[in-house]
Amino acid sequence: MSVAGGIAPSVLDTLEFPAALERVAAHAAGPLGAARVRDRAPATDPEPIRAALAQVAELAALLLHDDAIRAEPVPDIGPALELLAVPGSALEGLQLAALGRALGAARLTAATLARIARDAPRTAALRVEPPPKKLEQRLMQSLDADGAVLDAASRALARTRQHVREARQRLIAKLEAMLGALDSTDRAPDAAVTLRGGRYVIPIRSTARSRVGGIVHDESATRSTVFVEPPEVIELGNALRAAEAEQQREVLRVLRELTDLLRPRRDSLAAAWEMCIAFDDLCARARYAVAVNGFAPVIGTGPLAIRSGRHPLLTGAETPVVPFDLVLAPDEVTVLVSGPNTGGKTVLIKAVGLLCLMVQSGIIPPLGPQSALPVFGAVFADIGDRQSIAASLSTFSAHVAALRDILEHAGPGALVLLDEIGSGTDPAEGGALAAAVLRTLTRRRVVTLATTHLGALKQLAAETVGIVNASLQFEAETLTPTYRLLKGVPGRSYGLAIARRLGIAADVLAMAERAVPDAERALDALLATVEARARELETRAQELAARDAALREDAAKLDARGDAVAAREREVRARAQTLEREAREQARAYLLEARRKVEAALGRARAAVDEATAREARRLVEQAIEATTGETTGEKAGEGGKGKAERWLSLEELRRRRRQRSRSVGCGSTRQRHSSSRRSMRPCSPISPISG
Repeated sequence: MSVAGGIAPSVLDTLEFPAALERVAAHAAGPLGAARVRDRAPATDPEPIRAALAQVAELAALLLHDDAIRAEPVPDIGPALELLAVPGSALEGLQLAALGRALGAARLTAATLARIARDAPRTAALRVEPPPKKLEQRLMQSLDADGAVLDAASRALARTRQHVREARQRLIAKLEAMLGALDSTDRAPDAAVTLRGGRYVIPIRSTARSRVGGIVHDESATRSTVFVEPPEVIELGNALRAAEAEQQREVLRVLRELTDLLRPRRDSLAAAWEMCIAFDDLCARARYAVAVNGFAPVIGTGPLAIRSGRHPLLTGAETPVVPFDLVLAPDEVTVLVSGPNTGGKTVLIKAVGLLCLMVQSGIIPPLGPQSALPVFGAVFADIGDRQSIAASLSTFSAHVAALRDILEHAGPGALVLLDEIGSGTDPAEGGALAAAVLRTLTRRRVVTLATTHLGALKQLAAETVGIVNASLQFEAETLTPTYRLLKGVPGRSYGLAIARRLGIAADVLAMAERAVPDAERALDALLATVEARARELETRAQELAARDAALREDAAKLDARGDAVAAREREVRARAQTLEREAREQARAYLLEARRKVEAALGRARAAVDEATAREARRLVEQAIEATTGETTGEKAGEGGKGKAERWLSLEELRRRRRQRSRSVGCGSTRQRHSSSRRSMRPCSPISPISG
C-alpha cells in the first residue's frame, strides 16, 4: 500500500495514530507481526484499501466460528538470509537454530492457510510452498534451541567429543591426586581443581611455588595464592587442547555443511518467512476487528457516512462509549460542531480523523455496518494549544499559522479538522476570520469538521450552502454531557448555567445575562426550545418503542402458545389413531380366536356319536361364545373402544348364532337315535363360520 504523502507525521501524532496502531499490534502473535502492524501507514489508492479491508473482513468472519486459527511467531532471520546470499559464508549455530524455528512456523502457517482456503480464499492467497520438511528436521537434529551443535550432527563430532571428555577426565583426576598429595600448608584454603586461561590448574600458596613447580597462570588479589599447572600434567593439558581443537574444527565443518544445505533454498526461505509475518499482521488486524465489533466500510468517492462510530482509543475501557452517527448529504462538506466545554467536541473530530486514517491503513476500526468513507489524499489537523515560547508564538498566532498552511495546501479530497476555530482573540474578529476560512474550504469541497463556541458562526449553516450545524447533546437539568451527536442543530454553550451551578453570585450572573446581546439571547432561547422539543420527541419515541416491543413480546407469546396447542392437538390425534388401530387389531384377534374355538366345537359336534357327546359339544360352543363376547365387549369398553368392537360382532348376533348352532346340534342327535344305520351326524342346516 502506497503511503499518503499529504499526511504529515505531526498530524498522525496529533490524532494519536501510533497509539491506535499499538492497540492493533497487541493482537499479534510475535514481535515481527506487531512491528509490521506498527509500520502501517494510510494509503491513497482506493483499490488496495478495498482489497486489504476485504481480506480482514473475510478472516474476521472466519475467526468468529473458528478460534483455532492462529499465526505462528517467527524469529528475525533477516541477517541470516543476507549472509546466505554471500558465497562461502557460514552461519553461526544460533542463526541456524532460528532458521529451523522459522521453517517450523512456515510449515504450520502454510498448513493453516491450506485448511481455510475454501472459506477464506483472500487470506489463503498469502500461502507459499515452504521448503522441504527434511531441512527443518536436519536442523532440529543437529542443533539445540540455543544453537549448540549436538553430538547427533555427525559421527566424527561425537567421536571427538568423546576424546575431549576422556582427556579432561584424565587431566582432572591427575590434578586432584596431586592436590591431595600436597601438605595442608602448601594448599590454598578450599583448594580445588579450577580453570585459568583455558588450562586446568590447582591453587597453592605462593610459598610452595618452588616446591610444586610448573607454570603459573594466575594469582589471587592478595598474591598469597597462585594457580599453577604442574609440569606432570602439561602434556595432558596439551592433549586436551588438541582434542578440543579437533572438536571445534568438526563443529565448524557441520555449521558450514548446514549453511551449504540451506543456501540453495534462500529465496523460498525468505518467501516463507514473509508469509508468516504477513499472516501474523493480518490475524492481528482481524482479531482487532472482532474485538471492537467493527464492520468494513464502503470505500469510494461518495459523502462521508459514519454509523455507530467510536473513538478507537476509548473502545474497550471500563466506561461504555456512546457511538455517534455522522452522515453527510451529497451537498454537505462542512460540519460545525458547537456546544459547551467537556461535551466531547474535540474527541468527536479526532475520532473521525482517526477512523479515516485507520481504514486507509487497511484496519477495520470501531465502525457500524453501512458506513462509507471517501479516500482522503491529505489530512490536516489544528487541534490543541499550539503556543510556543521558543518560537515566540501565542496561541492565536499558532492557530493562524496552521490555518495559513491549510489554506495553502488543502483541496478537494482533503480532510480538515479544526478545534475551537476563531478562538484566542477578539470574538468579533476571530469569528469573522473563522467564517471566511470555513466558506473558503467549503467552496473548495474540502471535508471539514470544526468546533466552536462563537455564536456568530452558528448562523453560517443558514447562510452558506454546504455547511451544516451539529452539536453534542447536553442534559440541561443536570448540566452533564450525553455525548450524543445531533446533526442539524447548533449547541448551546451553557456558560452562565454552569457558572450558576458552580456558585457564582446571583447578582453577578444577572449582570452578565443583561450584557448578553439580544440576538444571542434570542438564539439561546430558540435553541433551548428546540432541545426541549427534541427531548420530548425522544421520550415519546422511547415510549412507543417500549410499547411496540411489549406488543411484539405478547404476540410472540401467543404464537408460542398457539404452536404448543397445535402440537398438543396433533399429539392427541396421533394417540387416538394409535388406540383405534390397537382396538381393531385386538378385536380381530379375539374374533379369530372365537372362530377357531367355534369351528373346533362344531367339528366335534359333527363327529359326535351319541347324545352325551352332542351335549358336551353344545356346551363348549356356548362357553366359547360367551367367553369371546365377554372379552370383546368388556376390554373394548374399558379402553373406550366399545363402539368399534360392536361394529365387528354385536351381542344379539352372537346370541342368534348360538341358538342356531344349538338347534343344529339337537337335530343331529335326533337323527342319530332314529336312524341306527347312520354313524355320522349331519346338521339340518349348514353353519357358516363367523367371519372376522
